[in-house]
Amino acid sequence: MPKTASGPLSADLAPDPSRWRALVFIALAQLMVVLDATIVNIALPSAQLDLGISDGNRQWVITAYALAFGGLLLFGGRIADLWGRKRTFVVGLLGFAAASALGGAATGEAMLLGSRALQGAFGALLAPAALSLLAVMFTDAKERAKAFGIYGAIAGGGGAVGLILGGVLTEYLDWRWTFFVNIPFAVVAAAGAYFVIREPAGGRNRSPLDIPGVVLSTLGLVSLVYGFTRAESHGWSDASTVGLFAASVVLLAAFLAVEAKVKSPLLPLRVITERNRGGVYLSLGLAIIAMFGLFLFLTYYLQVVKGFSPVKTGFAFLPMIAGMITGSTQIGARLMTRVAPRLLMGPGFLTAATGMLLLTQLEVGSSYAGLILPAQLLLGLGMGTAFMPAMSLSTHGVEARDAGVASAMVNTSQQVGGAIGTALLNTIAASATTAYLTDHAAAATSPQAQRLLQLQGMVEGYSAAIWWAVGILVVSAAIAVTFINTGRPGAGSQPVAGGGEGELAEDAVLIPVVAH
Repeated sequence: MPKTASGPLSADLAPDPSRWRALVFIALAQLMVVLDATIVNIALPSAQLDLGISDGNRQWVITAYALAFGGLLLFGGRIADLWGRKRTFVVGLLGFAAASALGGAATGEAMLLGSRALQGAFGALLAPAALSLLAVMFTDAKERAKAFGIYGAIAGGGGAVGLILGGVLTEYLDWRWTFFVNIPFAVVAAAGAYFVIREPAGGRNRSPLDIPGVVLSTLGLVSLVYGFTRAESHGWSDASTVGLFAASVVLLAAFLAVEAKVKSPLLPLRVITERNRGGVYLSLGLAIIAMFGLFLFLTYYLQVVKGFSPVKTGFAFLPMIAGMITGSTQIGARLMTRVAPRLLMGPGFLTAATGMLLLTQLEVGSSYAGLILPAQLLLGLGMGTAFMPAMSLSTHGVEARDAGVASAMVNTSQQVGGAIGTALLNTIAASATTAYLTDHAAAATSPQAQRLLQLQGMVEGYSAAIWWAVGILVVSAAIAVTFINTGRPGAGSQPVAGGGEGELAEDAVLIPVVAH
């Protein structure tokens, strides 16, 4: 009987009879975490007015969550491997519910910001535990494709669902319900996980915690995310912005140096140096940059330029959600066992780029049905098709003891990508808008003409930034096709290409995303 570093292959690897019921609760938890990244956006103006938050500090409602989440994800993944994924998953859910209750009951700015940071911290426990549970529970290639198809659709479409739910709750109830709505999600998912999930034995990593790695990775990622956030409001040449980027480079370089030397690293370098996993983390992070920037621009375009209400704006994103679900569950899941993953990810990102290309034609009077709807459908279909194999490959060939930290890496690439996308593309849009207004200011002589000029300037800025998003998606496609060279599930049994030490095919059996 072959063995891995985690022990012999045994009956523990038999399919868990409750795995599909477990998927319901894992998917519910993932939906809560992903939608929480955007649900607060639409509620923010109301919360700012109610709690007296200044314009200068309002960004911290978003930033506090992103910093805690992005900075602690690797630590959360390691905790999942150490404590056990089920226990970490349940603790993360209950903590997230408590932090949400605190946010909904906030009586001032400090209480709201503290609750958002706590949400991010518990989300950093929850997200990698959820993905790694899927990795160790679904061991049949076809079943795995279906499970990750559902998970990928939620991971991709949850942000848009958050915009819809945030609009409905804010308009018809109160901004506080964008926090309170998490409580039933979390309680139901935690109860279901506790009674249904049976984590396979022998997959824990009980090595001592790498404290220097925790400190360096957390500070490095926080510096990186905050640097991009600060660049959005203070500019790229601001001394503090430059200092944060420099600090992030130094800290993350020191982190990699430490991980290469310590006996029990927080992030074993074998997790990121295998070319297929590395290609997933890089291509997915870039794609998220493009996608999150688009969420921001379309929200403002629909509300400010087209005059949509918060609820109407949320529902305007439905075609993208429908496209993502179709791409993930009907295209990605059905084809993943038949074709190599790169043949789904590459064309998927290019299809999304085509949808984004349509949106470069935005004008003040553009038709929703004639331009925005087909663009969203293409974007959703492409991203859904690419997300499904990307999520599955994020744990490509890892030993069971590394599943948590490998899952944390794909979440980290998404979280950091989202922060970079919002800041980078918003800065490009703002610069293009300013240039357009400067060039055309003399022609606007009446209040009506000045208002039209302002709207035209905004749309010009969005178009300029969306061109960048098109290019980023094309680069994502190129990386996916170039780096990811594994075959379809069941295609062979040779060693992992580019694998780290000990990563032969028999090591991958515990987490058989693909056979090599």
